[in-house]
Amino acid sequence: MRTAKICLAGAAAAAMVGFLAAPAAAAPTDTTDTTFEVLAGTLDIVAPATADLGDGAPGGVITGQLGVVTVTDSRGATDASWVASVTASVFQTGGGSPPETVLPEEIDYWSGPETATTGNGTFTAGQATAGNAQPLSSVTPLTAFTHSGGTGGNTASWNPTLEVNVPLDSIAGIYTGTVTHSVA
Repeated sequence: MRTAKICLAGAAAAAMVGFLAAPAAAAPTDTTDTTFEVLAGTLDIVAPATADLGDGAPGGVITGQLGVVTVTDSRGATDASWVASVTASVFQTGGGSPPETVLPEEIDYWSGPETATTGNGTFTAGQATAGNAQPLSSVTPLTAFTHSGGTGGNTASWNPTLEVNVPLDSIAGIYTGTVTHSVA
């Protein structure tokens, strides 16, 4: 009986060694569930801090470019539409008492075509040609540029032109005012 137990124990040990020594069976493929997040950003507009349009005589027209204006849309929206608009303050010179002024309505704005765009959707200039120039206002925003449709992020840049219709009764001096671009 003792011999049978030893033989049985030996056979069990031999089977265990054979089991442990056998190569492992590997799966031919395996998967990893992976995630990442696209963050919602902002809708921003950047315009030049200063611009000098040049000079001209009373009753004349002063024409100059404002500098590149850029809208950056990183909202990651399913509808990436936006409208950029522009208004202006009254332009004043310190040469008189009270100061002399040129009203925003005496200044025409022409966005011109885009200088650069990225993303999908439709980009449209508010005033694509000089013939489409429109007067600025301190109250009613003028559409400068639009983007419709598209998804995700996009950018648009343009270099608007201002045409100052200098009033005939204007006095000599440097006139200062503010042109404000906004986007929504």
